[in-house]
Amino acid sequence: MKAHESDKQSDMKYETVVGMEVHVELLTETKVWCGCRIDFGKPPNTQTCPVCLGHPGSLPVLNKRALEFAMRTALALNCDVAPRTQFERKNYYYPDLPKNYQISQLRKNLATGGWLEITVDGTAKRITMDNVHLEEDAGKNIHPDHEGSDYSLVDLNRAGTALLEIVSQPDLRGVDDAMAYMNGLKNLLEYIGVSDCNMHEGRLRFEANISVRPVGSEKLGTKVEVKNLNSMKIVAKCIEHETERQIDVIESGGRIVQETRLWDDEKSETQSMRSKEQAHDYRYFPDPDLLEVVIDEAWLAEVRAELPELPEARRRRFVTQFGIPEYDAGVLTAEKDLADYYERAIGTHDNPKAISNWIMTEALRILNEGEQGIAEFGVTAEHLGELVGLVDKGTISGKIGKQIFKKVLAGEGAPGEIVAKEGLEQISDAGAIEKIVD
Repeated sequence: MKAHESDKQSDMKYETVVGMEVHVELLTETKVWCGCRIDFGKPPNTQTCPVCLGHPGSLPVLNKRALEFAMRTALALNCDVAPRTQFERKNYYYPDLPKNYQISQLRKNLATGGWLEITVDGTAKRITMDNVHLEEDAGKNIHPDHEGSDYSLVDLNRAGTALLEIVSQPDLRGVDDAMAYMNGLKNLLEYIGVSDCNMHEGRLRFEANISVRPVGSEKLGTKVEVKNLNSMKIVAKCIEHETERQIDVIESGGRIVQETRLWDDEKSETQSMRSKEQAHDYRYFPDPDLLEVVIDEAWLAEVRAELPELPEARRRRFVTQFGIPEYDAGVLTAEKDLADYYERAIGTHDNPKAISNWIMTEALRILNEGEQGIAEFGVTAEHLGELVGLVDKGTISGKIGKQIFKKVLAGEGAPGEIVAKEGLEQISDAGAIEKIVD
């Protein structure tokens, strides 16, 4: 018990500082430098060509839609989009990188600055961006785990997929900030339609730069970069582990080494991958096969016009237009599909607060238990609106409504059909009730 209290006192002397690098596969039909399609789950190495395989003499051509998706993201994040942007070669060797370099950006990034507002414990906080840039994804190494296997396989279907990297400043303070940031960014990307952010298929991945420093200090500690985190829960575990590890090293008189580490899920700890004393060790230079891209105000205006209503604006509109509390609006706009569902339900029956209550108490409870999304939910928005309408008209009671909700979820039909079929309509006429009693 004393040791535990000592650990807590030690933790209180330090604060965790986190910067995030988020990699997003963009929702284009073809890759960023060639015409190969992007379809997840196809047989290995069937969606490739000389360009994405890096054959000598093959030349890349920029996918305009990928660049416009990147511009759309930068505008949604309030960034300054550069009038001229350039692609560079980031040189490193890895089996799933067929050219032995990645086409990326560094000196003339697409966008800089900007911010994303998050809310933690009811307090709004602005997380500033360092840059947003466009690059290509690598392929995928597959390591057979059967006994006696001493080889790896390489699938290059993913190589050359349009990848957007969003780099934040070290403005996050611990797990709660990081979770709010990741969820907020995922929500924004889905809202603006540039990615489906499917983490199970690797389309949204995180890298965390983690350091600790004495509380009250303005000087940043030595950071450790943890790469290839494809789950928000793992990012949270990683930050907690690194915080404890770094504090233990400092408290025991050691020195934190700037390095890249990987997460070992079986041991629930990070492990050293390589030292990284310099911020950039990839020998960047301008790609001679790609011209500088000029982005004028007219093009920027076209992309800006494509931006849909963003989450914060939609939350404010829900409060003013539908008269629901801030809390309800925050929950309902947390995901684009959920906000769309809510508005479709109101289109069926105009009682915004009642529909909000049903979504938050009934629908979200079931969705959270089953870990599914509202798009796959068995009760459609139209069914929910119809059900709330039946309760409001007095056709059924709220208690019966909950029973019907379960029946609709089980696929037994629409609410009105179930009420008629099972004779569930309540009698509110006092005279009719008296006759039955007599």
